[in-house]
Amino acid sequence: MPAPNLGPGQRNPADVAPTDSYQPADPVWVHRGGTWRAGVVESASPRAATVTYRPTNGPGTAVDTLTAPYLATRTDTDPQLDRTDTPRPTRLRSRHP
Repeated sequence: MPAPNLGPGQRNPADVAPTDSYQPADPVWVHRGGTWRAGVVESASPRAATVTYRPTNGPGTAVDTLTAPYLATRTDTDPQLDRTDTPRPTRLRSRHP
């Protein structure tokens, strides 16, 4: 899903998902600085979600806590933010007893 074309105050409240509907690692759009930016949910509660997002088009990220009108579901891929499901390395056993 591309970024919304409306600001948070212009969106239909019926189209705004509650913050607790988001799960950690969900890709979202974050409205900051007058524009929608790619982000990823870190945690969410019924009142707000903590999100890591790209504040500019360059490298680097920011973290902020936002309420529902400032978030939207994102299906566009962001190579800097979107995590791949790579398996964690297996814990090695010590060679020494």
